Amino acid sequence: MEFYTEDLYKLLFSFLLGAIIGAEREYRSKSAGLRTLILIAVGSTLFTLVSIRISGDAGRVAANIVTGIGFIGAGIIFRENNRVVGITTAAIVWVTAALGMAIGAGFYVIALYAFVVAGMCLVILSPIQKWIRNKNQIKSYRLMCVYQKKTLKDYEQLFTLYGLSILGAEQNRSGSHITGNWLLQGSHETHEKLTEYLLNDSDIIEFDF
Repeated sequence: MEFYTEDLYKLLFSFLLGAIIGAEREYRSKSAGLRTLILIAVGSTLFTLVSIRISGDAGRVAANIVTGIGFIGAGIIFRENNRVVGITTAAIVWVTAALGMAIGAGFYVIALYAFVVAGMCLVILSPIQKWIRNKNQIKSYRLMCVYQKKTLKDYEQLFTLYGLSILGAEQNRSGSHITGNWLLQGSHETHEKLTEYLLNDSDIIEFDF
């Protein structure tokens, strides 16, 4: 099998783009960081190069690369508290593999454009995403008190007073104690104010948030 200098350039180009994306993920302490994304980019390029050399049809190998990357992405996504995390990193793994495949097939310009778009999503849109999340967050609260007939009803009125919407509620009584679980929606500021109030409430025996 003949070796071409262009193949080396393709691998180095994949290394560079994978390293830049990986550095951003590493900086944010994500599960798929610098080395992982470099290996994904270079590996995808190498698979594409070899498939072209062997059969001239990279379509079958490309389909298998996408499937394999799906398994890696699934391992990154997990559930934390009441939300799913790791989806963005899994998507970046998927995009990095696509970049490597594009470079291996010789589509340098489209790979570079896709890299720029992905970079904009990670860097430029991050502050916008943060602003949106500060304006609207969903958090779960659990508190336990000594049972009184209107105890939990009073707390629900308190949530409304703070401007929070109740998306879900569950109550459980055990002996002389009653426990309430709520899913509340509102701004970051209102959540902070409510949490501070509940932490200083002497009637609450247990409080999780």
